[in-house]
Amino acid sequence: MSLPAFLASEYSPAAPDAARWHVIPVPYEKTTSYGKGTARGPAAILEASQQLEAFNGGTCPGEQGIHTTKSVDCKGQPAAVVARIARAVGAALRHNAIPVVLGGEHTVTLGALQALRRAGVAFGILQIDAHADLRESYEGSRYSHACVMRRAVELGIPLVQVGVRALCREEHEFRRAARVAHLDAAEIATRGVPRQILPAGFPRAVYVTFDVDGLDSSIMPATGTPVPGGLTWYQAQTVLRRALAGRRLIGCDVVELAPLRGFHAADFAAAQLVYDLMALS
Repeated sequence: MSLPAFLASEYSPAAPDAARWHVIPVPYEKTTSYGKGTARGPAAILEASQQLEAFNGGTCPGEQGIHTTKSVDCKGQPAAVVARIARAVGAALRHNAIPVVLGGEHTVTLGALQALRRAGVAFGILQIDAHADLRESYEGSRYSHACVMRRAVELGIPLVQVGVRALCREEHEFRRAARVAHLDAAEIATRGVPRQILPAGFPRAVYVTFDVDGLDSSIMPATGTPVPGGLTWYQAQTVLRRALAGRRLIGCDVVELAPLRGFHAADFAAAQLVYDLMALS
């Protein structure tokens, strides 16, 4: 069954060379370690996007053109899938478009990061997530969703983590040794969202990876590991707005949605999040 284009209910799908955004569905699920279902996430987001309002509180981002690609082939070994994601993101970059990757498990981010590095872009990563994802390997795989930010750090990309509230001792020690900047959920709950999210000297070009479990599980139960104590909807919006003020969004992903049958609120929230990120670019 073919998937609808993102927000096709409001905007005719744009040609690749006439679109500001390339929406890239990646229904990849291989290393999820608790709840399952992330392979259905991209389709759910695309379906829910048909119910979005084109007007986004001041702008209509869709007017600048949205092209939705065919889904990335997710068969085979993780390295092969990551390479296909990188090719899809690379194609978006060659069209001077902003890649918007829909996961799938968090591993899909690695392909986008590889493509941006190969394109010679100097950028940093803003990660919103319940988990640090900084393990060296997990359950025998260095391509696990629990390792994707470790791979990012190894690529030499500056990283800021927001909303983390579940990490192992190895990740805690690595984060400290690698001097990974972080604003954990407990600090936000205690002190609120600070004015400055990104440290001084952070690159002006930013890639946002948003694992939906970064939101509190009361808002986002439809994910593999819904951790309590996460960001509220407006806290997350404030983090994004303040982090991207004066900077350039060069790509983003929304990952780890595991749709719950008959529960559309989470799918809609993920679709709204995608559109809100477009509005901030």
